[in-house]
Amino acid sequence: MRSLFRLVAAVVLCTRPALAWEYWGGDRGGQRFSPLTQITPDNVGTLVRGWEFRTGDLDARPPEVMKRTKFEVTPLLVEDSLILCTPFNEVIALDPGTGAQKWRFDPKISMAQRPANRFVCRGVAHWTDDRAADGAACKSRIFTGTNDTRLIALDARTGKPCADFGNAGEIKIDAGMKLAWPGEFQITSAPVTGRGVVVVGSAIGDNRRVDAPLGAVRAFDARTGQPRWTFDPLVHDGIEAGHSNVWAPMSVDEERGLVFLPTTSPSPDFWGGKRPGNDKHANSVVALRIETGELVWAFQTVHHDVWDYDLPAQPTLARIDTGSDMRDVVIQPTKQGFVFVLDRDTGKPVWPVEERAVPQNGADGEQLSPTQPFPTHVPPLLTQRITADDVAGLLPGIGSSACEKLLAQSRNEGLYTPPSTQGTIVYPMTGGGVNWGSAAFDPVNQVLYANVSHAAHIITLIPRDQAKGFDPPPGHDFGQQEGAPFAMSRALAKSAVGSPCNKPLPMEIAMKFTASIMLAAALALSSAPAKATVLDLSTMTCKQFVEGGDDTIKMVLIWMDGWYKGDSDEAIIDTDVFVENAKKFGTYCGKNPTISIVNAAEAVLGK
Repeated sequence: MRSLFRLVAAVVLCTRPALAWEYWGGDRGGQRFSPLTQITPDNVGTLVRGWEFRTGDLDARPPEVMKRTKFEVTPLLVEDSLILCTPFNEVIALDPGTGAQKWRFDPKISMAQRPANRFVCRGVAHWTDDRAADGAACKSRIFTGTNDTRLIALDARTGKPCADFGNAGEIKIDAGMKLAWPGEFQITSAPVTGRGVVVVGSAIGDNRRVDAPLGAVRAFDARTGQPRWTFDPLVHDGIEAGHSNVWAPMSVDEERGLVFLPTTSPSPDFWGGKRPGNDKHANSVVALRIETGELVWAFQTVHHDVWDYDLPAQPTLARIDTGSDMRDVVIQPTKQGFVFVLDRDTGKPVWPVEERAVPQNGADGEQLSPTQPFPTHVPPLLTQRITADDVAGLLPGIGSSACEKLLAQSRNEGLYTPPSTQGTIVYPMTGGGVNWGSAAFDPVNQVLYANVSHAAHIITLIPRDQAKGFDPPPGHDFGQQEGAPFAMSRALAKSAVGSPCNKPLPMEIAMKFTASIMLAAALALSSAPAKATVLDLSTMTCKQFVEGGDDTIKMVLIWMDGWYKGDSDEAIIDTDVFVENAKKFGTYCGKNPTISIVNAAEAVLGK
């Protein structure tokens, strides 16, 4: 775990220099596509670690503080440096060839603020001032947002604050109201830049109160730090709510002069009785003029959200072959596993999006939308309903009584079942589908790649008279939702041994018992049918596999037919011989620790 939190590693490739990675998502539009061809399926197994760098936080910070951190950074490769930020917003520049530290900037944030989304920094932004003379200080700048809501400009070559930006290199962002606690309002994702403007969003603590901070997006002059504009996504017309912020990464189309915002739900997440209507422009892809903040278009992916189905992923700007023409689009993956494909100039769907009826009869005072938008062309990236047949047992054919009981006693009518005092299954969970890691797009082969998490949450509304003094059980997230008639509780739907209630998806490899399980999916965005890619585990040995995880996970991985069938589109468990084969595999793999698990399975099954 230490290396997972504080390790940056590199591989040695002794040929021509790599292209830069100048933006958080690879390019302004977040395609995450690299044209480099040196690393191939044939040679990737021969790569060796060239260097590693440790930030030192584990040694320097108290353990109780480290428990409240997340290491989620994507470094930039600019100015002949690899530039990253730590969860405590220290910005570090490394020599990409040796890993040697070039410079380090510490904004000295408070360790006592207890940020709502933990201490985290997903990345920084780079901008070059084309008006500055070559060699001038801060001609090349790094912008970073902090957990204590400062926007800081640094010289990309030296790490020194840019004296001409804001107040000695920084701007303090005002939340606009008194915070419930210092960490209620923070910045977690990288700013974006375009046309001489730097734009920053915010992350705000969920489910504390109805009257919560507004989710305003702010823009500043990239040279001086002077305010340029502020945009509140939520239209406050006869509603009482805050948030609808932009905590996820944004995208920029420099040529069009547009910035694209993935907005979130209004406050609080799980009861919206004081915000009737669709809550325009919450849960939307919003296009603004980056120089003025003028609204160009908005497309809402969830009406009147009471499921915490924020837009968590960076909008992907791509040029796709629609089957009839080439078109510039915005691709927006969601927590529900949907992929919305929108025209970049108008925001209109490239392919039809249908308004379909969804479950009704919400909690007292709730005013649900009768319909929700469903894309019709790109199929969902994951299943969107869990039933008793989907419950994962310790052995095939033998269910989990704890999970079956959860499903039986909870409200579970499929996607968009409203929260309830009974307890509601929210599937995919609030952290499901595609999250802040976003998607990648291959413009050559016209393929979108997305990591997908899937598990179920149990959301329970707690009447106000029962919420005071409520002591949530271990593993339950609790929010007072002050100003609403209900507090809320959220917990992962899991078995008695802690495993997710839902079975792994077809062609999915679960490497650990975690709350979310990752699926590598590839979707063709042309008129051709979508097809997923099967992962090849032939390089994993029996020894590595045995040391890698829980026995139950091992059995799920090994005995899902399909993971070693290169062209299979389905995974089918052979329940009749499962136990016998599991014993055979354990014996065979134990005697042959160096053999691959694929070859071991083939030997046992006679494939």
